[in-house]
Amino acid sequence: MTLDPIFTSPPARPSHVPAAPPRPRRAPVDVSIDGRAVAVPDGSTILEACRSIGVETPTLCYLENLTPVNVCRICVVEVHGSRVLVPACSRTVEAGMRIETDSERVRHSRKMVLEFLASSVDLSLAPEVAGYIERYGADPTRYGPPAPAGARDGREPGHHHAPDGMHAATVAQPVKVDNDLYVRDYSRCILCYKCVEACGIDAQNTFAIAVAGRGFDARISTEANVPLPTSACVYCGNCIGVCPTGALMFRSEHEMREAGTWDEAAQTHTDTICPYCGVGCTLTLHVQDNEIVKVTSPLDQQITDGHLCIKGRFGFEFVQSRAPADPGP
Repeated sequence: MTLDPIFTSPPARPSHVPAAPPRPRRAPVDVSIDGRAVAVPDGSTILEACRSIGVETPTLCYLENLTPVNVCRICVVEVHGSRVLVPACSRTVEAGMRIETDSERVRHSRKMVLEFLASSVDLSLAPEVAGYIERYGADPTRYGPPAPAGARDGREPGHHHAPDGMHAATVAQPVKVDNDLYVRDYSRCILCYKCVEACGIDAQNTFAIAVAGRGFDARISTEANVPLPTSACVYCGNCIGVCPTGALMFRSEHEMREAGTWDEAAQTHTDTICPYCGVGCTLTLHVQDNEIVKVTSPLDQQITDGHLCIKGRFGFEFVQSRAPADPGP
């Protein structure tokens, strides 16, 4: 008896899937970091070279899944023969390069940057900055009182007058709450460009936001400063995932912080796979009091490098939907 071809068994799969060919090894480059001889692969950045030997270099605008834009200048190091300090996050190593990461010139520069930032914006939700300030002996009060946590005086960017000649938060303004998913609190924004990069070619390619204005009036803005719901935003939330200061935040987190119920120490983190499609993105569920309060994704997740879509990042409310109890007859 001959079986119809459509009912025949499919061919057996090979016993193993061939592995991808190994990437060509990059030639080592010999450099000196704080007097230590180091060999790192050609094309490595100074930051990568420092981290390879355990030298901690502070960063704010740098993230592994984004293109470096060199704007915060906290990671600057001294390279012998260079007229200016160079950003470690983007400068690639060169053979024979002599690098100083903790010289007096480097420490002074980092101290000044921290003082400028902490005297102009609210950095209370960037806990690593407090450690940097202590490490470099920064004193933001040299430029007036530090920006108060949660400053909300209604002034728009560019209005910097304060009573008695004291400096005030240069970007203090009301929190923008114009959608159900996330809020924008630009009194915390340090213009690190991370959100712009994540919205652009590094992740989403939506280009819903950009830096508008110049100087003290520079700010993150939608096109023509339209409300977020009428902009090109697709609510992927990748801008939230990369923001280092809490300027962009889940609305659930914002409301819990306002109510005084947000408690990271009481939260658990559980990795799972997004159920919405077959891509297989890894989700990290942040759970407090048996409820999911926000969702992130690991940076080392190879499928999307920590980026998500609107469903993966915000589509968790159905988990918390409770069917009403049956009142009975």
